[in-house]
Amino acid sequence: MAPAAEVIAVAGREVTISNPDKVFFPEHGYTKLDLVRYYLAVADGAITGVRGRPMALKRFVNGASGDFFFQKRAPDTRPDWIETAELSFPSGRTASEIVVRDAAQLAWIVNLGCIDLNPHPVRAEDMDHPDELRVDLDPVPGVGWDQIRQVALVTQEALADLGLVGWPKTSGSRGIHINVRIEPRWTYPEVRRAALALARDVERRAPHIATSKWWKEERHGVFLDYNQNAKDRTVASAYSVRPLPDARVSMPLRWEEVPDVDPADFTLATVPAIVAARGDAGAGIDAAIGSLEALLELSARDEAEGRGDAPWPPHYAKQAGEPPRVQPSKRRRPPTDYAGAGVDGGPPPEVAAARAAAVAAGDPEAGIDGPPPWPRRSSGPTKPTPTGRRKSSVPVIEIARAARKEEALAGLERWTRRHPEAAALLEPADVLVDAMRGRSTTWTRVRVNLIHVPEAERPAQEPLDPDYDPRVEWLGADPEA
Repeated sequence: MAPAAEVIAVAGREVTISNPDKVFFPEHGYTKLDLVRYYLAVADGAITGVRGRPMALKRFVNGASGDFFFQKRAPDTRPDWIETAELSFPSGRTASEIVVRDAAQLAWIVNLGCIDLNPHPVRAEDMDHPDELRVDLDPVPGVGWDQIRQVALVTQEALADLGLVGWPKTSGSRGIHINVRIEPRWTYPEVRRAALALARDVERRAPHIATSKWWKEERHGVFLDYNQNAKDRTVASAYSVRPLPDARVSMPLRWEEVPDVDPADFTLATVPAIVAARGDAGAGIDAAIGSLEALLELSARDEAEGRGDAPWPPHYAKQAGEPPRVQPSKRRRPPTDYAGAGVDGGPPPEVAAARAAAVAAGDPEAGIDGPPPWPRRSSGPTKPTPTGRRKSSVPVIEIARAARKEEALAGLERWTRRHPEAAALLEPADVLVDAMRGRSTTWTRVRVNLIHVPEAERPAQEPLDPDYDPRVEWLGADPEA
């Protein structure tokens, strides 16, 4: 017999919560209904972060400890009071995504298993011009919380010098987010350019603790992830509960709180009382609208001095003017051989036109079944290595690829047991754990930089353990079939 549902009255509507007693956070016993009640307790602040924005649904139907999947298209079966907006993606595909404007709609998507909220930086009324620049402070392994706070304060200073107001919040994970409301005048590529210019400005101000470098092997300190402003990227919004054992929350802060803040203080259990006592620290964000003109002027100066574009995320088309999208340690060809032809974050114009024609002809997938269909430019064939993977000029070896992070980390643990002497010499930043984007979820890659291991003692590249093939997600079957 299925567990009884519970109907709650919210914003003048009735919302059915299915399986209300299902445990979503086993360590503390928090249920789905507890999660819904949390969001209703902080609804004003949570809705400020998502109001009117199309939202990708990140669904944990079996709770925080289970698998998740991304659902971009709104469920076909939904109440008539659930709003949607048609969003286009760099791939050429389109999707009708959920748009939340009130607490009933918020409760409805939480019932779908959405633990955190992942809105786009645009409003449904204007899908081409973001009204939010997002600063994601992402520490490399081994970087302490105090250094993250220091970089946040440097970022505040940089924004103020540019006439912009930043609104900080804990990420609910390892970093800090700073959101900046902007006029909806600039395109996604322009907002990304502004974010890159800001990252480089903070790096100049605090070169020992901050970095704008995309490749993990070049990073140190805290990375300002400018690519979170590329189209189709989403970030957990204010008051989002994160899928961590303690049900930690992405908590808005006042700047005077940043120097002493402890992110562990903010959980599903504690945040409603904190907000009731001191109010919503992000309440004024919609009134603090700024201009990107100063940041884009800074970007133009960077470009004039030879600091042009920086790498885009791997699932985007290679862009015209983008530097080689290959780790520096693995570049074996001249830079011109890596030239791209994509425009504004999308594919080359001829590919975009072909996809648009396919969509107009009734193909919602625009003929895309997997990786980008345009050919890679090359001056000639390359000779594969014995493993089929590129050789590296610095000692980075790949350990594991897995559908789930814990499986990849288990592979790393097995590697460390096989090579205890080398493992003992690794610094925290030498272990590179990457969340790689698949079609509807992520998979995990683990690599190790052996730079701190004497050359004669470095383990050789071994067969991956495990060796997950992400093409399975695209093909829905054995990739060799």
